[in-house]
Amino acid sequence: MKSDVKTIFSSYDKNAQLFDEVFDSNGVAKNVYQKLLDLYGNHSIQEYVQLNNKAKASFFNQGITFQVYDNKVTQEKIFPFDLFPRIIDEDEWEIIETGAIQRSKALNLFLWDIYHDKKIIKDGIVPLDLISSSANYLHQMIGVDPPGGIYNHISGTDIIKHSDGNYYVLEDNIRCPSGVSYVICNRTALKRALFGVFNHYKTHSVTNYAENLLEILESVKPKGVDVPNCVVLTPGMYNSAFYEHSYLAKAMGVELVEGRDLFVENDFVYMKTIRGPIKVDVIYRRVDDLYMDPLEFKPESALGVPGLFAAYRKGNVCLANAPGTGVADDKAIYTYMPQIIKYYLDETPILNNVHTYHCSRPDELKYVLEHIHELVIKPVDEAGGYGISIGNRLTKDEIKVVQEEIKQNPRKYIAQPIMSLSVHPTYIDDSESFEQRHVDLRTFTLLGHEKEFVLKGGLSRVALKRGNLIVNSSQGGGSKDTWVLKK
Repeated sequence: MKSDVKTIFSSYDKNAQLFDEVFDSNGVAKNVYQKLLDLYGNHSIQEYVQLNNKAKASFFNQGITFQVYDNKVTQEKIFPFDLFPRIIDEDEWEIIETGAIQRSKALNLFLWDIYHDKKIIKDGIVPLDLISSSANYLHQMIGVDPPGGIYNHISGTDIIKHSDGNYYVLEDNIRCPSGVSYVICNRTALKRALFGVFNHYKTHSVTNYAENLLEILESVKPKGVDVPNCVVLTPGMYNSAFYEHSYLAKAMGVELVEGRDLFVENDFVYMKTIRGPIKVDVIYRRVDDLYMDPLEFKPESALGVPGLFAAYRKGNVCLANAPGTGVADDKAIYTYMPQIIKYYLDETPILNNVHTYHCSRPDELKYVLEHIHELVIKPVDEAGGYGISIGNRLTKDEIKVVQEEIKQNPRKYIAQPIMSLSVHPTYIDDSESFEQRHVDLRTFTLLGHEKEFVLKGGLSRVALKRGNLIVNSSQGGGSKDTWVLKK
């Protein structure tokens, strides 16, 4: 048994400078992972390669793919998946879950306020120009009351564990957080390849997400509706997250529709069917704000539904997430999250913020320009890891380019210290061995009318390139199954 364990992890280089989630600073396996290491030690590298290929085939056969846009060329790829899971014990998870709910509730209250009374602006907590200059602030949403009072029905919170062993939030995602389907598929693939490992750990299920999502959507039905008809609105099969759209629709037992499948009549939304029009009450939309209604936003959009926003404004249909939520996951707003939580909930943040400099502030701009070599520079309105510059990886010439870009549009950029993300043993195809790779965690929080839910697992994303800190799939990252242990 012991020799087999050495075979699988014989080349695992434990860099003591990094926080390893499986091994302590002396190279000894942490208690929660010891049994798992013994179980994996029953397999030789050759056997593990076969199991890994089996998992890949499972993803391929299910069509679990995503699309990467590189130099205007679109590539469809299988989502990389590592069979060695990440384990989070119940005490750590309680901190993560309560912290994620706290942030989601505070952001929902913030959204209601900035589209209604704007008290947080009048009280000088958040500056007016930060809101008014956000590309994601929709003036059309001013005074609109979303059904159930909920804006961010689905929130994704990106969390890291730092070298100090504490969790920090990197950013909040509430426009259209994706990735939950991979959480469920990771669990399914691991069970198919190594079912026996689950006999030795009591882990929470992740397959209950869809039923909870449907309950949340039904809880925010328009007034006067008894049994709501819910649908998932997708931009179509060429969207990078189309697999997830189709998966969630099927798992919830609702229709997957495109804009051309819906129409609006007398400010109500209907779905075209072979049996005639069927009224739609709740739409889980995966179409961006500006493309959802050509009459209200981009007139050239072929993805949306003419008249949809008017129906929403009159309260005849619920849109999840609500239009205009993107203003709250603007990375510039992130810098105010501790104050936002204190202002609306009168609570101290449970999860730490990473210290963040916003370049629109003159003193912080000066600091950032002088210290780019030790900072991560992020555009406030990008997603997927695009546009990020990691200072200590840049040449002198590249630093000058970044400095000029920031000077031209300071509002567009924030900067954070280069955080030392924790690492986790990850199987690397090229070397056919386990190596340390940086990981983060995206949690999924659901808010409805008097309902809340956090998926007990989340998406552990892995930066598969050695030393890379960017974990996004669009930047070559992969994922792991994430086990949250039961008490």
